[in-house]
Amino acid sequence: MIINLDPIFNTEGCCEEFSFDLDLSDESFAGGKPFRAPALVKGKIYNSVGIAKLEAEADLELSTECDRCAKVLSVPLTANVNHTLVRTLNNDDNDEFILVEDAQLNLDELVREDIFLQLPNKFLCSDDCKGLCPTCGKDLNEGPCSCKKEVDPRLAVLQQLLDD
Repeated sequence: MIINLDPIFNTEGCCEEFSFDLDLSDESFAGGKPFRAPALVKGKIYNSVGIAKLEAEADLELSTECDRCAKVLSVPLTANVNHTLVRTLNNDDNDEFILVEDAQLNLDELVREDIFLQLPNKFLCSDDCKGLCPTCGKDLNEGPCSCKKEVDPRLAVLQQLLDD
């Protein structure tokens, strides 16, 4: 979605609200394509003392797997999108502002970046997920497996003392 910022930059107090669906189905994350439905993006851009402020939220749902037990998860997320938009910068190294020289803002790219920056590093089905047995692959959330724990060969002598 492209927004023309000329009226917002030129009119004190001007505000433009927007709502659109952002299709992320072609985007890859963690080795898969977890975005099954479009993200619903709602927000506004308004003039505040000669600069434009962008405030929005993107509601989306990821379809992924638990990083410990591989159970399929559907994870609802809300990504906050807050930026200050300017026409000129005094310092090119400043990353607090987004430069919009031609007054045309591509919201799709900006929201997409913010969504990916806010995705969690790890997805778990529950905080106390026990994962899978590394030997037999049984889901330890369903109960213990019958595998005998392997002893580190460096500690085998100590294990023999415990067995005696």
